[in-house]
Amino acid sequence: MTKHNQSGVQALLWTGHSLKVLDQRQLPEQMVYDDYVDAAGIAEAIKSMRVRGAPAIGIAAAYGVVLSVNRHFLSSNGHWKDTVLADIELLANSRPTAVNLFWALNRMKAVLEHVNSNPIADVQACAEAIHAGDIVANYTMAELGADLLANAKGILTHCNTGALATGGYGTALGVIRSAHARKPVNIYAGETRPWLQGQRLTVWELGQDEIPVTLIADSAAAWLMKSGAIDWVIVGADRIALNGDTANKIGTYSLAVLAKQHNVNMMVVAPTSTIDGTIKSGNEIEIEQRQQSELLPACYKDNPYIKAWNPVFDVTPAELITAIVTEKGVVLEPVKNGVNELLII
Repeated sequence: MTKHNQSGVQALLWTGHSLKVLDQRQLPEQMVYDDYVDAAGIAEAIKSMRVRGAPAIGIAAAYGVVLSVNRHFLSSNGHWKDTVLADIELLANSRPTAVNLFWALNRMKAVLEHVNSNPIADVQACAEAIHAGDIVANYTMAELGADLLANAKGILTHCNTGALATGGYGTALGVIRSAHARKPVNIYAGETRPWLQGQRLTVWELGQDEIPVTLIADSAAAWLMKSGAIDWVIVGADRIALNGDTANKIGTYSLAVLAKQHNVNMMVVAPTSTIDGTIKSGNEIEIEQRQQSELLPACYKDNPYIKAWNPVFDVTPAELITAIVTEKGVVLEPVKNGVNELLII
C-alpha cells in the first residue's frame, strides 16, 4: 500500500464562511487565491476556468450552494429556498460537459428537500462530505490504477488531473503519484493546448511535489509512442457514458487512436460520480465550445476571413480504452460490458 502524501498544492480552501479558489489561469507565474462569498462568484470562477477539473468543479459548486444558503436563509426571507434554487441553476449553467457538477448540485438539492428548521449546518456538512469523499476516492483509485502499472517504464498524461483538478490528490495524476512512489517511472506530460494545462499546471504541480516529469509538445505524442518510451497513456474524465465512452480534454481521442496504433495501453481514471447513468453512449454527451478568442491570436480578432473552432472536450470510444479505474473498482476492456456494474456496487 502506497503512503499517500497529500500534495502541497490545493485548488480549493473552505474557510467556513467563504471559498478561496486558486486562480489557475495565473499559474505557474503566480499563486493567487480569490475569495468568494456567494454562488454567483463561484459560478463565474467555474465559467472563467479559475477552477477547473471535473471533481473540483463539483466541489466548488457544492460550496457555492452553502454560500447561497448562508446568505439567503439568514436574511429571514420566507422565499429563501427559491432564491437558493435559482443560484443552483446559475451554478449548473456555468459549464455543460463535466457531470460531476450536476451530481454535486443534485446532492445539495436533496439536502434542501429534507432540511430541518435551520439548513446551514446540513448543507455545509454535505459539501464538506463531498470534498472529503473525493480525496478518499482519489487515494483508492490511485492504488487500483497503480496495481495495473507494475511493469510500466513510461507514462504519458494529458491535461491536469491532480490536486488542482480534484479535492486534493488527483485522479489520473493520483495514479501516477502512487505508481512513482512504488518505484521510479518515466512520466511525460503533453502541453495540452489551447490552455496549456499540461505545461502550466501538471508539470508545475509535479515539480512542487518533487516528482520528475518531462514535458512534450502535443504533436510529439505519436513519435514518443513509436520510440517505445511509454506503455500507458493515463487520463481523467469529465463524463463517462454507460457503454464506457469517455469525454475528456480535447486531444484525448487523438492520443487513444495513437495508443491503439502503437500497442500502448489507455487508462481512464475518474470517480463514479463522473459516470452519467442517463446516457447510453458518448454520442449523447454535450461538448462545450468556448470562445474563438481563446484560440485565435488577438491580431485576427477583427479579420472577417479568419475564425476558430474551439471544442474543449472530445469523446474517446470505449473500444480504445484498456481500463476504466474508479473508487469502486476497475473495468478492463469496457467495450465488452460498459460501466453499468459500477453504478450498482
